[in-house]
Amino acid sequence: MQVIAGEAKGRRLRGPKGTLARPATGLVRGAIFSMLEALGADFTSVFDLYAGVGSLGIEALSRGAKEVLFIEQTALGCAAIRENLGRTGYGERGRVWRMPVRRALGNLTEGPFSLVFVDPPFSAPDLPEVLQSLTGSGLVGAGSTIMVRHFRRTSLLEQQGSFGRVRERRHGDSVIAIYRWQGAEE
Repeated sequence: MQVIAGEAKGRRLRGPKGTLARPATGLVRGAIFSMLEALGADFTSVFDLYAGVGSLGIEALSRGAKEVLFIEQTALGCAAIRENLGRTGYGERGRVWRMPVRRALGNLTEGPFSLVFVDPPFSAPDLPEVLQSLTGSGLVGAGSTIMVRHFRRTSLLEQQGSFGRVRERRHGDSVIAIYRWQGAEE
């Protein structure tokens, strides 16, 4: 696995061995960022939920994000993110917090973030509730874009709070859905 575009293009990323981490492949990351760039998404401040090894947030840093807050529940995942930030030279622009996503959404007072990645394990049963909490929080606002990658058999509403789904593409067993504030320019 490696960074696919931007200033860190070609740098290798490592993941923890023996875990259930399911990092987005280069093909899927390429599709995600192509969709985001076509919509004119703002990469200024990024919030990476279920960060895993940090591949999405680090890809955003490589493409010009100023800062990324990574939320990952496992110690191995957090260690992998920190290692990958160091390998790519983004250690100063990435913050890694070890906590469950639901707790992060309930306790963080930062925001609004311009771009949010939501890429939970396919077995996560609470994705609709997580999206509801996110879209009802101060972590997102009128200029925010939310990217959700989920299992194809998981159904998500077209409208999540003040955010509406503006793009959706299927890649194998995963679906990439992009939500924008309803007042944002398309």
